[in-house]
Amino acid sequence: MSDSPLRQRDLSAIAARHPAYFQSSWRGRALTASIVAAMLALLVVAMVRLEFTPERFFSGISRLGNFTVLMFPPNSEGKFWFFVQALGETLAIAFAGTLIAALLAAPIAFLAAINVVPNPFAHFTARRGLDVIRAIDVLIWALAWVSVVGLGPFAGVLAIICVDFGGLGKLFSEAIEATDTKASEGVISAGGSQLHRIRFALLPQVLPVMASQTLYFFESNVRSATVLGIVGAGGVGQYLQELLRVLGLPPLCVLIIMILVTVAVIDRISSRLRLAIIGQPQKR
Repeated sequence: MSDSPLRQRDLSAIAARHPAYFQSSWRGRALTASIVAAMLALLVVAMVRLEFTPERFFSGISRLGNFTVLMFPPNSEGKFWFFVQALGETLAIAFAGTLIAALLAAPIAFLAAINVVPNPFAHFTARRGLDVIRAIDVLIWALAWVSVVGLGPFAGVLAIICVDFGGLGKLFSEAIEATDTKASEGVISAGGSQLHRIRFALLPQVLPVMASQTLYFFESNVRSATVLGIVGAGGVGQYLQELLRVLGLPPLCVLIIMILVTVAVIDRISSRLRLAIIGQPQKR
């Protein structure tokens, strides 16, 4: 308490020497307030245009509660093994799509990395191409591939490949650009070629990151693949759509529980693998 007057005098001295840092910026505050007000106004307009009303919201919550009550007790009604087969198909779609996308994205990522291909035209073309591919949602890709190759899980695999190719390619290229330059300089100074630099300097640094990102995408794709069947791209989505359409709520509850358990197990295993790959201790 005794040094508070000293601190006050020090603060006053600093304010006297640097008055610009202690002056209130009314212009900045007005700009911030204007931005917040504009965002709130846009939110209100959006809610009006989308016909969002409290009555409809609470009515929907009430109906959702009724559906939830009608789901219990869960009963597969003899479809359990069909659900297991469809769930296995969903996992296969996610695994195949993610792995193939990672294998295709890895070489493109080196082309998109500025520290590997310094040519600005090649770098720009590769990056923008990846951005265009990943900008389209997986369901849109699934609809497109169903129209091209027909119904079934093959269309789902192709849809995941397209989306993950763009996403993984971007993340891989950023990981390559973030590598330590000392290892590359050492390989080049020892007389190594560009291929030697990639093989012995860049790959050892980025492979753990690439593997970790691929596992994360696999986790996400397990969840995404569950709805691909709604558009005819295989997996459990077709059962979800059918049961919802006919209000088969007890078997729907069984299927939802199976999906939740599967996703939880996959997330747990994948998280432990990612931590092991990047060398972090396991969380207990």
